[in-house]
Amino acid sequence: MFIAYIVVSSLLALVCLASGTAKVTSQPALVEQLGGLGVAAKHVPLLGALLVLGAVGLVVGIWVGALGVAAAGALALYFVGAIITHLRAGDAKGSVPTVALTLTSVTALVLGLLAL
Repeated sequence: MFIAYIVVSSLLALVCLASGTAKVTSQPALVEQLGGLGVAAKHVPLLGALLVLGAVGLVVGIWVGALGVAAAGALALYFVGAIITHLRAGDAKGSVPTVALTLTSVTALVLGLLAL
């Protein structure tokens, strides 16, 4: 289970790091897209920072198991919030990638728990 945790967590961390970095740097296209979902531009860097911290937590969690489990759980909650944001904005189709990331986060959480 530990190797599966490393693989899933590493891939999820890469995606979160890329997305988080784009949000922290307030990429104009991303800010505009999120604005269409009702997210204020001033909140975009904070959302990015949460993703970057989650990615760091997943990577450090390879050595400190409890931190990885906590990071995976926090990311799952983050992505559930993102799904709700998409659905409230009437963007059900746009929430599909977020559903996949939620399921990946839950998978990392379960694998992390099994590896403890």
